[in-house]
Amino acid sequence: MRTLNVDLGDRSYPIFIGAGIRNQQSLFDDAIQGKQVMVVTNETIAPLYLDALLNILKNDYQVDTCVLPDGEPFKTLDTYQMIMTRLLEARHNRTTTIIALGGGVVGDMAGFAAATYQRGVPFIQVPTTLLSQVDSSVGGKTGVNHPLGKNMIGAFYQPQAVIIDTETLNTLPPRELSAGMAEVIKYGLICDRSMFEWLENNMTALMSLNADLITEAIYLSCVAKSKVVSQDEREGGIRAILNLGHTFGHAIETEMGYGVWLHGEAVAAGSMLALDLSWRMGNLENSDLIRSADLFKAARLPLLPPAEMTLDSFVARMSVDKKVLDGNLRLVLLSELGQAMITSDFPVESFNETILDALEAAM
Repeated sequence: MRTLNVDLGDRSYPIFIGAGIRNQQSLFDDAIQGKQVMVVTNETIAPLYLDALLNILKNDYQVDTCVLPDGEPFKTLDTYQMIMTRLLEARHNRTTTIIALGGGVVGDMAGFAAATYQRGVPFIQVPTTLLSQVDSSVGGKTGVNHPLGKNMIGAFYQPQAVIIDTETLNTLPPRELSAGMAEVIKYGLICDRSMFEWLENNMTALMSLNADLITEAIYLSCVAKSKVVSQDEREGGIRAILNLGHTFGHAIETEMGYGVWLHGEAVAAGSMLALDLSWRMGNLENSDLIRSADLFKAARLPLLPPAEMTLDSFVARMSVDKKVLDGNLRLVLLSELGQAMITSDFPVESFNETILDALEAAM
């Protein structure tokens, strides 16, 4: 088992990574603070992993469950309300612990419920998808979507622990594996060139779920994210580099309808747009674009946005992104391969050309 710590003072917490560790009761006992537990999961994950978790907890805790519908379209205030209703029906008090068992949607909503139920109760992340293991379960971002914008309603709220069982990836559909790999590649692009090169050398084996390599990829990703989060918990500065491709990607997800494009798919296409703009600004070599495209392609991810979109639809959707500040759109771009920057100072003409050329190629 690999272990690392997210250093946030009195809000610090451990991340555990290993095969089969979701069945180690001691990891849960150390993080559960009261005698009540609410396990939040979804209709896909419940038949796979819920009973085993209940079996290791039921003798020592009052354990209740809330099973949500599965998918990004259900990451809404109405679904969040389902969690609130279950907590109140089962009379959970302010010392209850919420356990998020599932992917990023479950983790985001369960975390938001934990942040707001009786003004805040402890929670534990047990992420079951690659995307949630390397990204959304770490760092304390919680929330739900709004029809006008993704993740526009939420809170920063840190878990007590993140328990990453790599065995859950064995039941992950190939498309979801690819979506998660987009976030892994992101870390290499924004802050770790050596990781980028390691991914180039190992992507084929990673996509085949080589156990040792996938554990290492998750570990490297969590190390990268925890370092950034430890410096900037609430995204006042450097943490925004974690959003490479996300401003473009969120526009795709919102415009196409949540769940039509998976988050990682939109991030991959969005990252290629960000890299293309970085190249037009003179920060990247053409060879950097080719290497990045080859890596996303090896992970079976899209390189282009949906042809149905337009420049106007991109601009409209991006104008309500959380990274808009005082009316100025801030983008995460690369100053070089393995080094990100956050800027509003980019040529509008180049921005437009990046999107228009990509849309033409997607036709």
